[in-house]
Amino acid sequence: MAKGYFLTKSKLYRAAQEAVEKGLEYAYTGRKQKKRNFRSLWIVRIGAAAKANGISYSKFMHGLKTAGIELDRKVLADVAMHDENGFRALADKAKTALAGA
Repeated sequence: MAKGYFLTKSKLYRAAQEAVEKGLEYAYTGRKQKKRNFRSLWIVRIGAAAKANGISYSKFMHGLKTAGIELDRKVLADVAMHDENGFRALADKAKTALAGA
């Protein structure tokens, strides 16, 4: 597993073993951080599109929940990026659900 490591980390057994273990620890934490980073990216994208439609992110999400629309943040961010009219329709539904509640 130490293939491609530099100097003693690829030649000496103990140093290679320690480097591999450390690398596996970093990989584990990296997989957890990747999920966090993507969720925050989706929230930023949804928030920007919601602001463009005259509603805050939190009110938009609450309006969707009140309207009974169950889309996750990944899908909402994709809609916000690629389908402006579709996101506008979702924002309007969220606004009417908030006004009716």
